[in-house]
Amino acid sequence: MIVRKFIQWSLGASAAARADGAAALARAYLYSEMTPTDRREAESAFYALLDDASPLPRRALAEAFAGSPDAPAAVIQGLARDNSDISTRVLARSPLLSDADLIDCAAVGDSAAQAAIALRPELAPAVCGSLAEIAGREAAIALAVNETAHVPDFALRRMVERFGDDGEVREALIGRAWLPAAARAALADAAARALTAFVVSRQWVSSARGERMAQEGRDRATMIIAAGCAGYSEETAALAAYLRAAGQLTPAVTLRGLMCGQSGLFEATLAELSGLSARRVAGLAREPWSDAFAAVYLKAGFPAGLLVAFRSALAAGARIRADDDAEEGALRLPLIQAVLADCAKAMARGEAAGLNNVISLLRRFELDAARDKGRRDVARIQAKPEADSSTVTFGLPATLTLRPDSQDDEGGVMVDLEALERELIAA
Repeated sequence: MIVRKFIQWSLGASAAARADGAAALARAYLYSEMTPTDRREAESAFYALLDDASPLPRRALAEAFAGSPDAPAAVIQGLARDNSDISTRVLARSPLLSDADLIDCAAVGDSAAQAAIALRPELAPAVCGSLAEIAGREAAIALAVNETAHVPDFALRRMVERFGDDGEVREALIGRAWLPAAARAALADAAARALTAFVVSRQWVSSARGERMAQEGRDRATMIIAAGCAGYSEETAALAAYLRAAGQLTPAVTLRGLMCGQSGLFEATLAELSGLSARRVAGLAREPWSDAFAAVYLKAGFPAGLLVAFRSALAAGARIRADDDAEEGALRLPLIQAVLADCAKAMARGEAAGLNNVISLLRRFELDAARDKGRRDVARIQAKPEADSSTVTFGLPATLTLRPDSQDDEGGVMVDLEALERELIAA
């Protein structure tokens, strides 16, 4: 009877009054002891309100029913497909919406509705994958910052493919507590391409120079990412698979990995390219001078002329200890120098032709490693200055005696370097 009176009253009430009445009826439906007949009549009233000319009653229903598991399922379905001012309240919270419902609402909803879905707690992988494929940048950012969402690896990489040139999306993704190695490599590639496009468009560097800078930056990032993986693991295997799919699994990158001490990445690369098991590849990598290793190396498609360099790198990596102060993923200077020496000997003996290019590459690695070492040494010296550094004047003694050219003149001119320094500073 009360519900019938509400329906009759709502026919002549204003939109604001209908909204207040809808909210009161929804609370009564959820929390009061209504008879089965009254509940059926109330549901009929809710269905009628879904077609109300004003959005105010529907918004009131959405606010009342959003987080309740006892709301009428059909009403929730209607509210979830309303305009975004109404649907977002239900899409973000309602437990009555299944994964299929959320995927369908994301497909037909606008960016606000998609973002509301992306921010739902404990979002299922299927919904995350759908959002990564069809949602706009706002929803991509919302999904990236939602730490409780179960975003699969392929969805993260798809987001990078679609929005890699968007700095806000990259920042949101890199801010996640954990990212798989392949997704981090995809982000590094996207950032390198975006930076290259920017500097080339400003004509700060040539296109060729920009491409070289992007490649080197991407390779450095790959080594840092590989250093964060536990040797040969599922992470390194996934990283190698991504690099192969992206066209980045080149002999130069593989050799750089060995020069950084990343034997796990090299083993993952050989397993990815040759199709052999991880255990078999790891055993062969411990015997780099064997014929079996050479056979696997060639099966992976690497150039035969570079075999001596890879063999030398594996052997040197097994005997040379890493620097304690070296950064993760950084090139190791002793390794590079050992491989350079072996390549030079091989060329002198005429055992390996075509090593000129790899020696040139190793020289670039050597330069980068030497620069890194120089920066670390300078930083260490600056962090621990000498105790008497305050008395040093430009690294010279306090005074300096200038002798005349004549051998017979025993006199000289005394120069006060401290006073000279003070004059230079004052000037």
